[in-house]
Amino acid sequence: MDAKYGRESPLSVQRGQIHEYLGMTLDYTTKGKVTFKMDDYISRLMAEVPEDMNGTATTPAANYLFQTNPDAKKLNKQTSELYHYLVAKLLYLCKRVRPDIMTAVAFLTTRVSSPDQDDYNKLSRCIKYLRGTKDLHLTLEADEQMTLKWWVDASFAIHRDMRSHTGATVTLGKGSLYSMSTKQKINTKSSTEAELVGVDDALPMVLWARHFLEAQGYEVQDNVVYQDNQSAILLERNGRASSGRRTRHINIRYFFASDRISKGELKVQYCPTMDMVADFFTKPLQGNLFRKFRALILNLPGEDLKLVGSDHRSVLKQVSRTKYRQDDPTPLASQLVSASLLD
Repeated sequence: MDAKYGRESPLSVQRGQIHEYLGMTLDYTTKGKVTFKMDDYISRLMAEVPEDMNGTATTPAANYLFQTNPDAKKLNKQTSELYHYLVAKLLYLCKRVRPDIMTAVAFLTTRVSSPDQDDYNKLSRCIKYLRGTKDLHLTLEADEQMTLKWWVDASFAIHRDMRSHTGATVTLGKGSLYSMSTKQKINTKSSTEAELVGVDDALPMVLWARHFLEAQGYEVQDNVVYQDNQSAILLERNGRASSGRRTRHINIRYFFASDRISKGELKVQYCPTMDMVADFFTKPLQGNLFRKFRALILNLPGEDLKLVGSDHRSVLKQVSRTKYRQDDPTPLASQLVSASLLD
């Protein structure tokens, strides 16, 4: 094998239950689970930050994350380059093992071209949060249902240019296999339209994940997208048939979901707002709700996943009560994460 594939440089082989790959540590020592860590990466990052970023914070961003101040002082060239460098490091980290900082990083990346002092302060808070939570890791477990469960949400007109923000996350049991937090590319006229555009943003990954798993030989039982906007769900299920005076202007491309739903490739279901995990990726949550969703996304041990403010039967509680396989499902989890997150 080395003679065939190692012509440019010798191949390295790792065996056992702990593997190193692209700065990550993949730990399979617990049966039925795989844990992703980047402890050394975080330690090196903390050693590079300036002294004015010392300290800790309880969340990666304050409530005013998406607010900008046009009168704020612009950073000098040296500090601006440092800002860009640190944000790039955080982007690499959040895409692999720390999705809990993804919303903050998603905003910070929109400011790298001309950052100001407010942006620097927001970066500082994210660094402080990371320092205080450096021991948190992402742990994945697959269940026996083989159902992809997606949560997709949008925050309407939250950016300064009045564009909305899309958030999405998916699980096959416990822990988020893939998450996204991104500024929408167009302006929308209502929260319903923003939700529709948000599903369109996530749909390529929703479809790809199913096709990828089926190509590996797994039988996907269902592919469910949860949303908290009933009007958007009607439009996605029925297309133009549910379109009225206020939604006739919506581009036909955003009814692509209707075609895929009719073909049985996915289905959309309602999820109450207090159970909407994707809220974690569309707004800077605080306090108990932040901790609850973080525990679900990272699959933190010993955390109570009971949702606050919800008296109904929660779709998240259904996930947390799922019976898990006795055999080791981690190769499936690691395949999907490696293929989707290491881009």
